[in-house]
Amino acid sequence: MRYILIGFLCSLVNASENWPEYRGPTADGHSDSTGLPVSWNETRNVKWKTAIHGRAWSSPVVWGKQVWLTTAARNGKELSVLCVERDSGKVLFDKKLFDIAKPQFAHSYNSYASPSPVIEEGRVYVSFGSPGNACLNTETFEVIWQRSDLECNHFRGAGSSPVLYGDLLILTMDGSDHHFLIALDKKTGKTVWRRDRSTHFGDLKNGRPMLDGDLRKSYATPFFIEVNGNTQMISPGAKAAWSYEPLTGKEIWQVRYRNHSSASRTLFGHGMLFVNTGYSRAQLYAIKPDGKGDVTQTHVAWKLIKGVSNKPSPVLVGDHLYMVTDKGGIISCVDAKSGKVVWQERIGGAQSSSLIYADGRIYTFGEDGRTVAFQPGTSFKKIGESRLDGGFMSSPAVAGSSFFLRTKTHLYRIDRE
Repeated sequence: MRYILIGFLCSLVNASENWPEYRGPTADGHSDSTGLPVSWNETRNVKWKTAIHGRAWSSPVVWGKQVWLTTAARNGKELSVLCVERDSGKVLFDKKLFDIAKPQFAHSYNSYASPSPVIEEGRVYVSFGSPGNACLNTETFEVIWQRSDLECNHFRGAGSSPVLYGDLLILTMDGSDHHFLIALDKKTGKTVWRRDRSTHFGDLKNGRPMLDGDLRKSYATPFFIEVNGNTQMISPGAKAAWSYEPLTGKEIWQVRYRNHSSASRTLFGHGMLFVNTGYSRAQLYAIKPDGKGDVTQTHVAWKLIKGVSNKPSPVLVGDHLYMVTDKGGIISCVDAKSGKVVWQERIGGAQSSSLIYADGRIYTFGEDGRTVAFQPGTSFKKIGESRLDGGFMSSPAVAGSSFFLRTKTHLYRIDRE
């Protein structure tokens, strides 16, 4: 345990230079970068713009002089990984990893490459859900291992991103047929443990799942916290959120709810977890994480049922949570300790990307390519607005004094001129 915590703390020393996973070095959308631009457009504050083939919503990750991302053919038959040079935007490496003869169905709102990579010194790990997972050497671009034997029908396409914990790469498989977490040895790709969800779906009719399994899937990415000196891995799924021991997969506690298809990543602060329950009407649960077993009736501090996003992850800044709705672009500021709404403001537009807090500002990234920057506080204060062609579905990365923004067609490096 000690070496894992030391490694994590060491990674924070240069956190502003790297963005190693979905939601960044602290997995909560915070960046300690400074000198970032407040606004930009296609001709201003764009250091470079690189076309990316295929169709994919995965977020870029940044390590050292490299930016990595995944992509897929529109029909899902080819799954690829790319490395882009951080300084110039030049594509250094572009390799097809998997040929898929019969791709699973993916909803038009999803893509065949939505899980984001996770990267560390010398290695990058990419996932496309059950169709394929791989580890590559970031210096030689050699494929170290691949796995394409995991069985899970994602039903609407995969979405959960892989996470690292010590020597483990942990994957989430929440489909219409199978629901489990699996930990792989990150060096070899071999299975270390597998844990099936202890879910009681209650969606059977005449012995079959209603809606052909739609109520059973989820897209959430695990989140790690320390409780009384022990690490917990928080993993929302369909119908419940769970805490697990990351080294063994042993279940610690669960909180049940009625929703499914959770995609927003969990946050932690003020002694509580902030968990998004998912579709169709998302709720935000504030959960005290020190329980055992089923703690639904004892450890939920408060619930918020209005103005909660389905896909975009919120950010916690000080005493306030900030979130934006998928439809209508309504930003809410919520008192994190009580769950009371402090203010709401409509910025408009559809939203899928997660919020970012950087350089004292919060940024939203809309599907129409519009970015709104505002100041955290007890009233809404917009301080910048930007627009890029193509629109955003993936979440941003922040490293150094730059944003690395993936639109539907390009990867941009945004920096002050």
